[in-house]
Amino acid sequence: MAAGGSDSDRRRAKAALFLACCGLVGIAPHWLPPGRSLVPAITLATLLGGYSLRTVLLQAFRRSRSEEPSEDLSAAALLSSAPASAVDVVVAARDEQAVIARLVERIAALSWPEGQLTLWVVDDGSDDRTPELLAELQGRHPFLRVLRRPRDAGGGKSGALNLVLQQLGGRWMLVLDADADLESDVLERLVPWAEAGGWAAVQLRKAVANAQTNLLTTAQAMEMAFDAMIQEGRLANGGVAELRGNGQLLSREALLKVGGFNEDTVTDDLDLSFRFLLAGLPIGVLWDPPVQEEAVLTLPALWRQRQRWAEGGLQRFFDYGPGLVSNRLGFSQKLDLTCFFLLQYVLPVVASADLIGTVLTRTAPTMWPFSIVALALSGMAIATGCRRPSEGPPLPAMNPFSAGLGILYLVHWFVVIPWVTLKMALLPKKLVWVKTLHLGGDQCDLATADGSSTEDPEGHSELLSEPG
Repeated sequence: MAAGGSDSDRRRAKAALFLACCGLVGIAPHWLPPGRSLVPAITLATLLGGYSLRTVLLQAFRRSRSEEPSEDLSAAALLSSAPASAVDVVVAARDEQAVIARLVERIAALSWPEGQLTLWVVDDGSDDRTPELLAELQGRHPFLRVLRRPRDAGGGKSGALNLVLQQLGGRWMLVLDADADLESDVLERLVPWAEAGGWAAVQLRKAVANAQTNLLTTAQAMEMAFDAMIQEGRLANGGVAELRGNGQLLSREALLKVGGFNEDTVTDDLDLSFRFLLAGLPIGVLWDPPVQEEAVLTLPALWRQRQRWAEGGLQRFFDYGPGLVSNRLGFSQKLDLTCFFLLQYVLPVVASADLIGTVLTRTAPTMWPFSIVALALSGMAIATGCRRPSEGPPLPAMNPFSAGLGILYLVHWFVVIPWVTLKMALLPKKLVWVKTLHLGGDQCDLATADGSSTEDPEGHSELLSEPG
């Protein structure tokens, strides 16, 4: 559904205020005497760099020192002998003829007791052969259930997931994208681990299936390892973990408690993460086994995808800001969210304002210590994550070139975040739902293929099959 006028206006006003504040912070140091202009950046680099270093290295140290199974894994092993919980695998599919049959066969190959696993596919108004393929697959696989809704039903992926939510009967709901690939024992390891840990939701590490296609997909594979590493570190330090859409296991009871999926957002997974957080419903992160997915293949596709991720990520802070500073969260959680917000969203906008200030005042840049420290620590996290033992597709080998590629790749956020913030502050919002193109099979290696469908004229989009 489209955002209501009042909600859209409030978000635009908050985006404008955020942009103005970041602009002032970025330009103000240029008015200070030369000897003091770097003090703000050095201060931020020291404080936030120290927190980030602790997040990355402490988690890595804990893992290197841990030779015995954790309490959670031991408890999960004990629970594995208990009766298996019912699991509903849910996929929102639109024009997925290239991958939908492969997905159904992959779910059929999962090790889970018969009668305790159901696959729900919501055909979201497909115009290709997806409906015919699903009808054929239903004849071979009794566990497959298919729901259909019109292409203009509204709500995007959230609307599709809400349609099936009321019909589910299992304790757990596993949300997948149509291109997802899972190891056959994933449920045998994931569900007991979630139940033993008391998690309301668990996010599997996302692994890139086509990492070897080109440098862009290789960089995305590094980013996914980096993201999972940071998520685990944040959680281990008393901070916050987030859902990433594909490969998220959700407690149906917890999901109903928070009202299902929000149809007034461009990133249902990030929005749901904050609603679980504010409701006191813990989210865990599991490194192995991973969920595999296709990375986009071209820079235009990446640009469209990352605009949506940036907008959804920033929008949730605007929507849930009062709750995030309330007593519903503990000090460690607030500290973690503050550092994450400053590094992920404030830094890129402030750095852009710093460049503008450099041009206007003809003085030297002032925020470079903060930016360099942030990128250097990100490179360290990439190297740490990619060197970690992992299942699924091999992670990129680490050497000076690949580490440099990973750091250079992350610079794109210094362009995406300011641009999206400017759009959010100036342009009216209209939700238009489009999807990421999934090629499937050997077609993933076609470097000439575009990774996303064309964007709507207003430039606002939602990729149906990717959060996160």
